[in-house]
Amino acid sequence: MTNLIEAFISKRGIAVASAILTLALAACAKEESAENKPTLTQREKDSILANSQIPGAKAVKKSMTVADSAAARQARMLDTAQQNP
Repeated sequence: MTNLIEAFISKRGIAVASAILTLALAACAKEESAENKPTLTQREKDSILANSQIPGAKAVKKSMTVADSAAARQARMLDTAQQNP
């Protein structure tokens, strides 16, 4: 009976020590600062959303396509205006 109690206490002691060690290591872990985290632009966020399967994603993709087309059209018009003053 004494051997059974000693075995239980030693296993329990090992488990508690392991838990304490794990918590101590987690507390000492190096945290990522805001400087190290990459930030996404609004365009990148919209692109991720547009390629997802959630409702409304197709509308986001279509609006991005329309905005790209309008920007390209405007750039062409500015180039033409500069070539023919």
